[in-house]
Parts: sequence; structure tokens; C-alpha cells
Amino acid sequence: MTSVGATELTTVADNLAVFHHGQHVVRHENLQPDTAYTEHGIDFRTLPRPDGKLLSVIATVNDVHFGETECGRIDDNPLGPILSALPGEQPYPITMNAGAIAEIKELNPNAVLVKGDLTEAGTDEQFAEFREHYEGAFADKLFVARGNHDAYRGQNEFTGDQWIQLPGIAIALIDTTIPLETTGRIDPPQFEWLNDQLSASTTPVIIMGHHQQWIEGKRSDNYFGLHPDSSDALDALAVRHACVIAYTAGHTHRHRVRRMPRSGIPSIEIGCVKDFPGTWAEYRVYEGAVMQVVHRISSPDALSWSERCRHLYEDFGTDYESYALGTLEDRCLILPLR
Repeated sequence: MTSVGATELTTVADNLAVFHHGQHVVRHENLQPDTAYTEHGIDFRTLPRPDGKLLSVIATVNDVHFGETECGRIDDNPLGPILSALPGEQPYPITMNAGAIAEIKELNPNAVLVKGDLTEAGTDEQFAEFREHYEGAFADKLFVARGNHDAYRGQNEFTGDQWIQLPGIAIALIDTTIPLETTGRIDPPQFEWLNDQLSASTTPVIIMGHHQQWIEGKRSDNYFGLHPDSSDALDALAVRHACVIAYTAGHTHRHRVRRMPRSGIPSIEIGCVKDFPGTWAEYRVYEGAVMQVVHRISSPDALSWSERCRHLYEDFGTDYESYALGTLEDRCLILPLR
């Protein structure tokens, strides 16, 4: 059970539970791992703490969309609701990203990864704004992959794949973007590079990219995510390499966990920074497993904006609130080693 009335249990870890009631935030800290609690009329259980030492901590964001001024707009369709910052407010991407950056800086992670859609349209000004905020805050701790919004005109900012070795974990940050297209893929040379890296890895590995994996449903070259052929190849790669414990993506602006059909490992989607619920993800790397903890950006200005975005796309019959937030189990979970 995750909510009663307007109170929502948004985050749970081994030692933490966070509740939101509109713009009101209540944090319960110093909890015991793997223990049942009842707070604010909601029953929940803290996550178990993985075995061994805490080796490193990682933070990720995606779909930050610097330069966007209209939230909820789909092309030229007048349906919405379509929201903008109110007169006197700063642009909402700045509000939301400033809130995320402040919370992540307080965490002081080993690395900060941005998984695509840095900008609304990939203009020089929007890339500069992204760099000002994220490079200014995290310097050499920052690692970035582009998304479809960053390459609609064939731009070449933040291209290429990266292998990020940290204490106890490696992150393979993959460029899944196809310039000029919304959809994504991983090309054969990328898989060759990734196979070589995984073959040599002595630590668990999380693969990250912008586009979510195709898992089931109709196969289509126009699938709104990672092409089915690339998705199958990613699963096959995980079958061959037991060091791979998860794939995490953005793009869909939702929280969801599915399982790859052959390897059985989690294929994870993390919600966007820019609107409801306005989140970023933390990964606590222990010797025995990795804990994913999603945090809702909770500065007063960020909550004021993200609360207004609960009912985006309502004119299309979409329950964006449920779609974007997902379940508690979609947001906070243990990634076991294999």
C-alpha cells in the first residue's frame, strides 16, 4: 500500500521513508532495515540493507529539458493541459534542476550521471545552460549521455559511450540516440565495445542509456524507445555476462520496472526531473547488492511546480499521475548480484 487519500509514500530505503502531502514533506530517518512500519496511515516495509560495506554512491537524472517553456504540449496539438511558469517565476526547468542539484550535492555521490534529454531542442543556449548548472555543480564527477531532444537537428553534443569505473561497480553509459529521430538503438560496434568491456569487468555493471528497452508487445521499427533488435541484443548480452545486473533508462517520464525475458534482470525506467513527480535516483553500492532509491525533488518551488503537473495529458484521457509515479516497488528496490 503506498497512499491513503492525498498522502503518498514516495521514497523508502533501508533507513528512510519520505511522505508527501501536496507540498508538505515528512521525512522519517534512522529507521531499521527490513522492518515493518505504519506512518500517516500507510503500512510499509523498509528495504533490506545489502551485505557488506557501502562502497560507493551514484546519483542519476534524466529528461531535464533546459529551455522548455511549455509542459504537456505534444507537437502542435492544442490539447493538454499545457502549462508554463507563472509571471514572476523562473523557468520551470531551472526550478526543478536547481532543486535536484541541491539535493544531490548534499548526498555528495561518487558520480553523477545524466541520461539524456538535457535540452528541449539542443540549441547552443540550452546546452550552455545545462553545462552551467551541472558542470558547475559536479565538475569531473559528471558523466553525460544525450537524448533524442538533443539531436533532432543532427547535433553532435555529448556523443559516444563511456565506461565509468567506481568502487564496487562499473557503469556503461550508452549513447542510444539516433540523430533526427525520437527512437533509439545500439549499433553493432557499440555492442562489440560493450562485450569487450564486460568480458574484462571484475565488478558488477549497470548499463544506462536514454531510451527504454522494448520488452514485449508488437515489434516495430517505430517503437518509442530502444529498437526491438537492440533490445533483444541487450538481453542476450546480459545472458552472456552475469556481471550485468540492470539496465536503466529515461525517455518515458515514468517509473517502471520490467524483467528482460531471457536474462531476467531488471529493465528500469526513471521519471523525469522537469515535471511530476520530479525525481532523481540514488544507487547505493554495497558489496552484496545495489540499492536503488528514487527521491522526489522537494524544494518548495519544485513541489509547487510539480504538483501543478499531476494531470498533464488529461485531455488525451491519460492518468499521468499514476503513469509517471508508478508504484513504490518501481522506484525503490534492491538490485541483486548474479
